[in-house]
Amino acid sequence: MNHQLGAIVCALLAALCFAVAAVAQQHTAAGVGAGESLVRELLRNPRWWAGVGGDVAGYGLQVAALALGAVLLVQPILVSALVFALPLAARVNRRRIAARTWVVALALVAALACFLIVGNPTEGNSTAPLAEWIVPLAVLLGLVGAAVVAGGASGDPARRALLFGAAGGALYGLAAALTVYVTGLFEHGIGQVLGSWQTWALVASGITGVYLQQRAFQAGPLAASLPAVTIAEPLAAAFIGLTVLEERLRTGGFGLVVVGLTVIVMCAATVRLSRVQAEA
Repeated sequence: MNHQLGAIVCALLAALCFAVAAVAQQHTAAGVGAGESLVRELLRNPRWWAGVGGDVAGYGLQVAALALGAVLLVQPILVSALVFALPLAARVNRRRIAARTWVVALALVAALACFLIVGNPTEGNSTAPLAEWIVPLAVLLGLVGAAVVAGGASGDPARRALLFGAAGGALYGLAAALTVYVTGLFEHGIGQVLGSWQTWALVASGITGVYLQQRAFQAGPLAASLPAVTIAEPLAAAFIGLTVLEERLRTGGFGLVVVGLTVIVMCAATVRLSRVQAEA
């Protein structure tokens, strides 16, 4: 129980760091013109680097949370970054937050708490062999590849931003699931870490996810890209957690119905808050 509490605290602090990073990076990436080099303009902007610092701190806290709790416990909590981002974005843009938006934020928090209490996710098997990764990994990467191809071919900016955002978010979710295993390797020395395919898959998915997220921010409205990134990450992580890591929810029957309803509320509230933040 103490481990679960520690995981929750670390995940909430990570969400706060990610919120700061998102507010900084979204304003920067959205200001890069379609004819300009996205990477060059971002690397030259101090605000974007401040966002990178927030991401690094958030990821460190996420690693700590995943070392203490299950992917199914930690990843949904990170959605609360939207709640933290609300006042931050409002202050940066000198806007007031509507009462209806606060109601949606409270609904997200309540649904998240209900999911954690009723679902009570278990820790799984982080040392699953490669054979158990192949099919789920192929399915997830196939969906990511299809989204990238469709996004590149689309002439609609909003659709392109949504697809790139979903692809980037899914890779973030994969990176989170891989982190559970890679973190445990440090106990056996740096040689074990560098010699594991999971380590390099983690690095590749993280870097590619960051690039696709910035492409999404540049491609079209944030109201399309941000919800896609935010929703795809926990869904992809949960998919790997259930199919590979053997994580489970400690409930059944009516409890599963309640958990299903909380997931629907969380998704709806996340989309709404993402759009509000994008509009700001």
